[in-house]
Amino acid sequence: MSWHLYVLSFVFIIAGIFHFIRPKAFMRIMPLYIPYHKFWVYLSGATEILAGLGLFFSKTRSIALWGIIAMLIVFFPVHIHMILNKKAGLNLPKPVLYFRLFLQFGLIYWAYTYI
Repeated sequence: MSWHLYVLSFVFIIAGIFHFIRPKAFMRIMPLYIPYHKFWVYLSGATEILAGLGLFFSKTRSIALWGIIAMLIVFFPVHIHMILNKKAGLNLPKPVLYFRLFLQFGLIYWAYTYI
């Protein structure tokens, strides 16, 4: 396994852990039209951790990579909501919010290169 894949794994495991450490921050960035914020925050955190761990094993790597790609696509509305809603944007500067949105494309490409 290349070191790049270890980094990708680390990114998702750490992001997933933060869903459990700081769930309120993640609930605040979710669009209001999505119900059950706490449920989705914990589920997405657990999924990120499992996907990150799945990258370590050749038998689960492909499904983990497709899961990461799917999650990144599903998270697009959250990033758009953060741009459009000042409270959800966590007072981050607009350029940072736009960078985070476009970073999703880079992460999708990064994961796809290992499939």
